Amino acid sequence: MTVQIVLVHGIRTSATMWRSQLAFLESIGAPATAIDLPGHGTRMHEDFTLHEALHTIDAAVRDAGKRGPVLLVGHSMGGLLTLAYAGGRQRPPIAGLIAASCTALPRGAGLAAYRVIAGAVNALPDRGMWLTERILSATIPLETRGDYAAGGYALDMQDRALRTLSGIDVATALQRITIPLWFVNGQFDQLRLNESLFRRLAPHTELVVVPRTTHLVTTMRPRVFNAVLRLAIATVEAAGSSASPPR
Repeated sequence: MTVQIVLVHGIRTSATMWRSQLAFLESIGAPATAIDLPGHGTRMHEDFTLHEALHTIDAAVRDAGKRGPVLLVGHSMGGLLTLAYAGGRQRPPIAGLIAASCTALPRGAGLAAYRVIAGAVNALPDRGMWLTERILSATIPLETRGDYAAGGYALDMQDRALRTLSGIDVATALQRITIPLWFVNGQFDQLRLNESLFRRLAPHTELVVVPRTTHLVTTMRPRVFNAVLRLAIATVEAAGSSASPPR
């Protein structure tokens, strides 16, 4: 059966952040679905809750699982959510996981500082969108520069989502994950804070650090990220083939 890919976006953005990956996956014949989490993208009118976010991921995974083994991919907040989902008490029907730009525990001083900075930016004129656009213009290639904003920015849900993340026990979840797992981080990503701890808790994990890249690794270096996708797909395919009985 063909590997199915489910993509989960990060905070503030939406499914549109995956446009480069969706185009790549289509070009190699890999079926993929990019979801919108509650309070984001096409669901901007909804409240963000941890329960509904995990339910959204589960619904997409189970639907995709009807057609083949599932490779789950998450970025930033989406990465933390996919780790929590994959390492839940009941093992979900996924065959592999890529967690990008999310190797930081969402709690304590780190989370508090992130919320303060996000709140300060949100209080700027135009809610800091001019600053966001300048940063994207300086760091993101033209071909992917518009992908983060295309679905709109969930500015009103940002602090609620950040507070909600403190309810995720990532450390426990990591110890329960036994499927192939890749961490993908930009060299200069601020969320590499607990990278070593994450690797100790899940020692079978593969870590990919992308040089000269910050937090927005999927759009800054899309070809590198797509290469990791291809590797993960091949790994899931090989595991499925070895598990199939000989004919």
